[in-house]
Amino acid sequence: MKRKIFLLVFSAILMPAFSAPLHSGVWGFGLDLPVGFVFVDGNGWDTFSFSDPSGAQFDIRVYYGTYNSIQHLAEDVNIRLQNTGDTEFFEYNGRQAVLIELSFGNTSGWALGVELAETATGTTPMLLALAHGAANREDLNLLHMSALDSIIPSEAERRYPGPIIMFGFPRGEPRLTPLALPGLSAIIYENDAEAAQVLVEREFAILEIHQFAPNWQQAWARYYRMIFRDSWTRIADAAFQLERYWNVSVHDLQASLPGANSVEMANRLFAEQALSFVQGFVYERHITNSDFINLVTAVTEGRGDCDNRAMLWAIILSQANIRSAIMVSRNHSHAMGLADVPGNGARFEADGTRWLVAETTANVDIGMIAQEISDVESWLGITFE
Repeated sequence: MKRKIFLLVFSAILMPAFSAPLHSGVWGFGLDLPVGFVFVDGNGWDTFSFSDPSGAQFDIRVYYGTYNSIQHLAEDVNIRLQNTGDTEFFEYNGRQAVLIELSFGNTSGWALGVELAETATGTTPMLLALAHGAANREDLNLLHMSALDSIIPSEAERRYPGPIIMFGFPRGEPRLTPLALPGLSAIIYENDAEAAQVLVEREFAILEIHQFAPNWQQAWARYYRMIFRDSWTRIADAAFQLERYWNVSVHDLQASLPGANSVEMANRLFAEQALSFVQGFVYERHITNSDFINLVTAVTEGRGDCDNRAMLWAIILSQANIRSAIMVSRNHSHAMGLADVPGNGARFEADGTRWLVAETTANVDIGMIAQEISDVESWLGITFE
């Protein structure tokens, strides 16, 4: 089944439509479905059904005390549906999980079963999600995979690669890998760059469906959210090593300034150092449709264009507990970073914060942008909190 997955990947919670990730306060899981899915049925507690105009369906059921294992859940699902597709068990971030190929009646697709967070009574609920459509609609497979990969079983997976990409591309062995800053190395897992690029290409294929639709802004935001979530853990040690290196001068600054102001100014200095790092990359666009070099490759090889540099910069800051975001423009075919740090310069408001803008592809100070792209109405702010 893993070969099939590789091919597919490559070639109160309710709202009427989705523009941001959703969270179940009852069970603790999250969901960031592709733009276009709407809630159509369910009790809003342990059953949820969603539909996309393309014909894709997505159903969730939470079981509490019904099954004693994921194996028991999978067996019952296959019997009830008279399903003839393959079943594969795996571990997802320490949780038992199963991926089931759906093939019954006139329906095909995929199902994911995964353990949720243990409750106070010691019981482990299980989530079952079915992404499916008409049996002759192979064109829906990428949408099915993206929908299932958007499941966040608990807070522990909020910034962790999704279950589908982790099933298809296990991380492999950790390797000490040189970073794009000479003299620094970090632990990078052997399959992380490949997996990250596959996710980028899959999500770009989903994004293209909406490029010129009325909901294109929501689609862009989800595209970058999916990359942010997938990349966070993959480059965590790289971000840590960079932070430790830069913090030598940051600590010197903090020691020379009084009180809270020292923290703010130190954050500003850190943002500047991280900005200088990505500004020094070789400008390169990816040869695939996405035009986006994954962030594992970017941080280790020092190459990329505006949006992957802005994303990398934002994650480095976020890992250092500095609030960050990005802004993108379809009109200007450009992206820049955003940071919640003090100082003069251009600012952009998104989600109630006036962020300082960071141009990542020109050697300019933080807060400085070219006059010809400074029209606020052409930009879309994307946050990851």
